[in-house]
Amino acid sequence: MDDIFELDVEPPARTASDREAFFVPKPGLSGLAPDFFAPAPTGCHRKKNSKSTFPLNPKSAAFLARHYPQAKPCQWNQWHWQLKHRITSLSVLETVLDLTADERKALQPGKDMLPMAVTPYYASLLDPRDPKQPLRRCVIPTMDEHRILPCEEGDPLGEEQDSPVPGLVHRYPDRVLFLVTDFCSTYCRYCTRSRRVGKRETAQGPGRWEAALRYIGRTVQVRDVLISGGDPLTMPDHALEYLLQRIRAIDHVEIIRIGTKVPMVLPQRITASLTHMLKRYHPLFISIHSAHAEELTPEAALACSRLADAGIPLGGQTVLLKGINDTIAALTSLFQGQLRNRIRPYYLYQCDQVRGTGHFRTSVNTGLDLIRGLRGHTSGYAVPHYVVDLPRGGGKTPLCPEYFQGRDRDELIFKNYAGELFRVYDPADVFASQKAGAA
Repeated sequence: MDDIFELDVEPPARTASDREAFFVPKPGLSGLAPDFFAPAPTGCHRKKNSKSTFPLNPKSAAFLARHYPQAKPCQWNQWHWQLKHRITSLSVLETVLDLTADERKALQPGKDMLPMAVTPYYASLLDPRDPKQPLRRCVIPTMDEHRILPCEEGDPLGEEQDSPVPGLVHRYPDRVLFLVTDFCSTYCRYCTRSRRVGKRETAQGPGRWEAALRYIGRTVQVRDVLISGGDPLTMPDHALEYLLQRIRAIDHVEIIRIGTKVPMVLPQRITASLTHMLKRYHPLFISIHSAHAEELTPEAALACSRLADAGIPLGGQTVLLKGINDTIAALTSLFQGQLRNRIRPYYLYQCDQVRGTGHFRTSVNTGLDLIRGLRGHTSGYAVPHYVVDLPRGGGKTPLCPEYFQGRDRDELIFKNYAGELFRVYDPADVFASQKAGAA
């Protein structure tokens, strides 16, 4: 299991963990097909299949023609090509964006900084002239990341303290978080795990997975496994299937979930072969991270449609970010757009107290006001749970606007979404007193 080989296509590595994310073991498991670990085909000479073709939105088409004139649309639409051509350096980024002095300074090599990496596809969605564009702010570093507040930590959620074996977090009684890779195709600047993603802190691949798999196998109360990272969907099909097969073979595991941003930043990864494989491991759920409605392109729509058509329930996870999505209009557009793409908005996170993220964080009152502005003004399906992931491993805690105003004798007083007061007769105490009198 310790022997590994390299895939035929590997993205240019900024860090050692970037390289290691694309290693998988040699065959050796019984019951697997002989070609299970064979590298995926590359190039444009594939079997013709109309279902494998992604649309090119106008921004991406113009970006491809301008910056990659030698590349064909069929290459652009291959996820291996996108990974191979990730933008990871100042010298390349400045050819596609008009960088500010602040962005330029932040892109200089720095100790313990979250690496910068953006797929060409996602770069095509960035406004080259507007440094305040929401998508650009999500992925291009600024010097604000070097301002560390006293409350901010490298591991604000205390994941390491709840890690019984490397790569596994067991915080809640019946479920575990399985961190299977530290690699992402595109790095969000507010990442909760910026302490580890894109850095060589933990070895990648089955050598690390085995300890976690053994732990899950012997811990019978675990019924739900969330596969996350990094981004698990950046792994090749055979590596991901290896994990799913091993987890599904554990009798007491009922549910498998995958957390990913791939449909938004690398939608070409959601191939027909991937979805065909995933549907063999139901019940399987996928949580999709998205930050802004501008991410919901035709390509992202097709990626989500493929996953949903494979019978996979899709949940939406969004981080509340100052200057990016902290308005009722921005969140309404995003959550309604998610529903149109069969993603049920599930969590709206208060931005975690990660080192260097203070410029992204709103007040909790802002979040409560936004939920109040959504509720009643759009479908309830489009209103997620607003949660704070408590520091030091306290877990997710929901926050709700106060609608219950108190009691007036036998009536409860409520304020609705429009601010109007209503009374509801509550006979609970009356029945209790009558029962006591009869006794």
